[in-house]
Amino acid sequence: MKALHLISVGKNKDKSFLSLESDYLKRINSFSVHLHEVKACEENLSLEAKNVLKKIEALQKTENMQIVLLTEKGKKLNSPRFSKWLFSLFEHGSIILVIGGAAGHGQILYDMYPEELSLSPLTLPHKLARLTLIEQLYRAQTIFQSHPYHK
Repeated sequence: MKALHLISVGKNKDKSFLSLESDYLKRINSFSVHLHEVKACEENLSLEAKNVLKKIEALQKTENMQIVLLTEKGKKLNSPRFSKWLFSLFEHGSIILVIGGAAGHGQILYDMYPEELSLSPLTLPHKLARLTLIEQLYRAQTIFQSHPYHK
């Protein structure tokens, strides 16, 4: 089974959001989803980027993975196109999606990983962006499986 690793800068402690995330994660059965939280460093982008890189390196010890940064200026896809994009990435192996901290990503991440995806042109609170992404992962699965959830 293919794996999707979601690296998120900062810890989500909001039980309401965690409950909703858990509900969507339980529904995903086409691929496994692994959440990884790395320490936020009070908008010290260089240090946050180093924390993210350590996590990426640890995950890539067993397999080379496609890495995509979530940014406001990244590729904008509607849900059907996101589903097609996601499952085409899975054809090449597992995936790492990275949600940066409050100030975004450190420059080293942009330099190393040029693929960027945007959830919305709007600025979203970190925990809402994470929940939105997880819901869209579930929605992508249902679109791929021709399930009526998306309609």
